[in-house]
Amino acid sequence: MITQLLRAEWLKIKRKGLWFLAILGPIGVVALQMVNYGVRKDYLLTQSDDDWGYYLSNVAGFTPLALVLGLVILTSLMASIENETNAWKQWIALPISKISVYVSKFVIVAILLFVSSCVLAVLTLLYGRTLGLGENIPWLQLLLNSFYPYLASLALVGFHLWIATIIPNQGVTISIGIMGVIICMMSYYLPDWVIWKWPTLMNEWNNPLINVVIGVGVAIILLVIGMWDFNRRDVA
Repeated sequence: MITQLLRAEWLKIKRKGLWFLAILGPIGVVALQMVNYGVRKDYLLTQSDDDWGYYLSNVAGFTPLALVLGLVILTSLMASIENETNAWKQWIALPISKISVYVSKFVIVAILLFVSSCVLAVLTLLYGRTLGLGENIPWLQLLLNSFYPYLASLALVGFHLWIATIIPNQGVTISIGIMGVIICMMSYYLPDWVIWKWPTLMNEWNNPLINVVIGVGVAIILLVIGMWDFNRRDVA
């Protein structure tokens, strides 16, 4: 049943440009570094003896913001597809569980963000090679910078998908998401329990894995809560 729902969701998002949005995010992150290094490459290369490490840290500085904004837009669009066409009732009229419908939307957003992280890793590597940063590529750091924020942000996917299904007015959900992006920008000054801080991988223990574990764990909890709430509510 889930497989059939996922296929149906794929067909719908093909017409909505969600794939384009998923790819646009990492392109924008790397494009910012193209401008950054294009304007002051000589200066940046003098800032550290580890050219690759410094370059990856610059990319990582913008990744959480793009990720949070991207997941907000994706979850909002996933819900708005049903709201605009009044398709919620059509879904529920079918012999399928409401929980399966909700889970399929979460899975689609998670897959899109995973693809976005893959694109980010590839583009980061390609542009780093064009900069001539050397052959000693820190593969582990490259992969962690690309996928750790994604895993830590799954909790936000669960939160925003839940909000998007509760509030039919997607302008409100987008506004909440933009506030989250602003909070993410100030994450250095925030306590570690703030959910929007987790994609930045910052914590008092200086251990990014903690954010990943908490993010995935809370994502599961929020997914279960969202499933339960969606299953008991009468959708419009």
